[in-house]
Amino acid sequence: MREIRAQEEREKMLSLQGASTMDPDVASTYIQKVWKGYSQRNKTLKLREEELIFIGMQPNSDAHSKNKDSPVNKVSRREEERVLIQSQHEREYQDALVNIKEKIREAEGPDIKENMQDQIRQWFIETRDATGKFPDYPSDDEGGSGAIFKTKEGEE
Repeated sequence: MREIRAQEEREKMLSLQGASTMDPDVASTYIQKVWKGYSQRNKTLKLREEELIFIGMQPNSDAHSKNKDSPVNKVSRREEERVLIQSQHEREYQDALVNIKEKIREAEGPDIKENMQDQIRQWFIETRDATGKFPDYPSDDEGGSGAIFKTKEGEE
């Protein structure tokens, strides 16, 4: 016990005089040990928080939600991109429908018109041959030329 007190008094005297009580190797080892412990505790704390966020036991912090590469932000950006692409494809589809209808009218419209006129002429001729006189053209109330095609389909 006396020896311990004597050792403490010597260390106190040396510290008052400004002399180092530790060997430099021991001091550097002690500083490294303290620093490594501190940094490892911080890493462990961060890993623990990330794991709790990942398994859904802790809500995402503001620092993570502001991160551009966070999964939530990636999903929302991808959804916005998908909506833009879908609207662009919808516009292209509607434009293509209009273009196809115009091409069909240009290419097949005259042929369809000619076929309908031929069918109407043939109906007039067949009715004249059957009755001996030209029939009256159906009025709009009766269906117009549509009535001719209905009776024509009904005969076939």
